[in-house]
Amino acid sequence: MAALLARIPVVVMEPNAVPGFTNRAIGRFVARALLSFPETERYFPAGRTEITGLPVREEFFRIPQKPRGDVVNLLITGGSQGSRTLNEAARQSWKLFREAGFPVRIVHQTGAAGFEETRDEFAKSSIEGEVVPFISDMPAAFAVADLVICRSGAGTVSELAASRRPSVLVPFPFAADDHQTRNAEAMQRGGAARLVRDAEMNGEKLFAVVEELTTASGELERMGEAARQFAKPGAAERAADVLEQVGKY
Repeated sequence: MAALLARIPVVVMEPNAVPGFTNRAIGRFVARALLSFPETERYFPAGRTEITGLPVREEFFRIPQKPRGDVVNLLITGGSQGSRTLNEAARQSWKLFREAGFPVRIVHQTGAAGFEETRDEFAKSSIEGEVVPFISDMPAAFAVADLVICRSGAGTVSELAASRRPSVLVPFPFAADDHQTRNAEAMQRGGAARLVRDAEMNGEKLFAVVEELTTASGELERMGEAARQFAKPGAAERAADVLEQVGKY
């Protein structure tokens, strides 16, 4: 607001499908709006928007396509703080995977709060994989994953798109303006993800959606290719170009 009052051009980067309060409030006054989803354009003046995507580390773009093996590599992550919903759903699902004889290897990032309990229970589950509190090298974790189960913040969906990874998105229900749900809906419409609401996610749902997606011939591959349509290489460079252009006037 101070910049607008001083007649200094404002460029906003709005990576979510629905803008936050501030960007909605000043949207009609901005010089340019750099977006990640086409549906966000309606919140800003015509001719001032561009789909640049959110800058993502180059390592995600360099992740190669992964051929399917006999075992499904499942990555479950609730972000750096973890997710109580995903932690509980995962624990409930182990028995179902085991009883079904489903060939799965699970890497589960719990966050610090749920780590010890989940790790100890997982050690008794007879399921292959590991439970960790934090993943420092997420590109490496994505590289070995056949399917990712995670939240749907802007950074997460941008990394999924860049790495061409199919996903089951479980939006955090208390995110501002429910923007994570809007992100997940956009990814699902594009064929890149399956949306499961937080209140519906439990062990049975987790097992069922993994079984459905991984046993349908070519489904994960189709979802991965669909995810890449949301990826925008060079987003940081393009944002810098726009700033230089706007700054000249």
